[in-house]
Amino acid sequence: MAPQKSAPRKSPRAKTLRFVLGDQLNRRVSSLVDLDDGDVVLIVEVMAEATYVRHHKQKIAFLFSAMRHFAVELEAEGIAVDYVRLDDPGNTGSFTGELERAAARHAPTRVVVTEPGEWRVWAMMQDWRDDLAVPVEIRDDNRFLCPRREFADWAGDRRALRMETFYRGMRRRTGLLMDGKEPVGGQWNFDADNRKKLPKNHAVPNRLRFAPDATTREVFALVERHFAGHFGDLDGFGWPVTRGEALDALKHFIADGLPTFGDYQDAMKAGAPFLYHALISPPLNAGLLTAEEVCRAAERAYREGAAPLHCAEGFIRQILGWREYVRGLYWARMPAYAETNALDATRDLPWFYWSGETEMNCLAQVVSETRAHAYAHHIQRLMVTGNFALLAGLAPAQVEEWYLVVFADAYEWVELPNVHGMVLWADGGVMGSKPYAASGAYINRMSDYCGACRYDVAKKAGPDACPFNYLYWNFLMANADRLEGNPRLAMPYRSLAKMTPARKAEIASDAASFLDGLSADAPSASRAIPDEAGRRSKDQLRIF
Repeated sequence: MAPQKSAPRKSPRAKTLRFVLGDQLNRRVSSLVDLDDGDVVLIVEVMAEATYVRHHKQKIAFLFSAMRHFAVELEAEGIAVDYVRLDDPGNTGSFTGELERAAARHAPTRVVVTEPGEWRVWAMMQDWRDDLAVPVEIRDDNRFLCPRREFADWAGDRRALRMETFYRGMRRRTGLLMDGKEPVGGQWNFDADNRKKLPKNHAVPNRLRFAPDATTREVFALVERHFAGHFGDLDGFGWPVTRGEALDALKHFIADGLPTFGDYQDAMKAGAPFLYHALISPPLNAGLLTAEEVCRAAERAYREGAAPLHCAEGFIRQILGWREYVRGLYWARMPAYAETNALDATRDLPWFYWSGETEMNCLAQVVSETRAHAYAHHIQRLMVTGNFALLAGLAPAQVEEWYLVVFADAYEWVELPNVHGMVLWADGGVMGSKPYAASGAYINRMSDYCGACRYDVAKKAGPDACPFNYLYWNFLMANADRLEGNPRLAMPYRSLAKMTPARKAEIASDAASFLDGLSADAPSASRAIPDEAGRRSKDQLRIF
């Protein structure tokens, strides 16, 4: 059952108007912890949030459906909910407009909100404090394990911020996978055990997916009416849209995925987009799950003998380490962080990132699966779409927007640092000590993509060679003045130094020929892709 539509109305005076954003769908979020009789919870669907980039259809459908279900659950507790649908008469289309309308309806004594995940919304909230006739209280987001100010204190004025150092501190602070003051198993990080390729004929388990209910199907119709031109398909939708479904998804992963997750977390396989991955990042980032309960579940599986240590640690590191770290880095270094471009990358994003129409099978596979599911796992994001973007010198703002558009779990706080720092090294080493550049050999080692590719991963030069091969060496040559002194790149630069001038010229020629053939425009024969698919002007891309 969907929440009742709002209508212009006057209500009895509310003590507090509690504005819950669409990615804060948690009963214990800080804005709701002290709910009192007479308080009203405001939840709104607004056009501006669905279109500030042209989000994947599944992301919009997931969030609107999850919001509607959350409102119903609050109402079942007897909580007064003012739910504004996208199609409601008078919907202003913006957070600010709907908050002003709600304040006029309910005449609260104050407004309480939880801090947002993105700078542009943070700026809106500062304006609310100035412009609304009642006080606006902005609370810390208690769904995270490391408050923003604590990360900022840790980061200080350090130039480089290494996740591993932060992660060890978080392990000590939370006690996760600790034996007293020491890490369980005698070491902090088991990443070296988590890099196996899937064996041939390996049977990948079926993954739990959720059939759309009546509310979700109603949202599908809304999405097709208003966002038909957005990237992505709705047919493959299977995301959990309630707290109960999200807990079922977590339970399923812990039982069926985690025991083998560590071994194959870096593996890729054509036609198998999910493998052993948790598939909980959309509900986690929307508030249906919390970071702590997810980590505790994985730790409990290890301590009960249901999952090996390297699998539990590898998973916990992604949540307690990377997720908390990138969020902290985002808030500590924005807004200037987004404007850096350490490698002076300026090439336009190729059209195949939207269409999937490329003869490079690895990229075609990942883009087509992203279109179908609004999802790709971390190695597909880093070492396929990301690696190509790095090697080809694609403009950071365009690449970052693509990642923000196409994934159901993408919000700028998590997307921007991962792409800007980890994928593109646009921050010049704040996040990573070296660029994650690789030739086709890495993709061949970790996947079965290359066997069905038009290009030959074993060839190093010429029109039939895997483009990743010559693009890798061309990247090192083009950026030698910036990277040659990096200790972690000493080996490839030694190999490059041994190459003859003729070989270097051949690499540069192959790379130039390939890159000059890329197009940022939609070919006339392409399948329908939205016009200006998420593309914003430079001024719109980063407004702070």
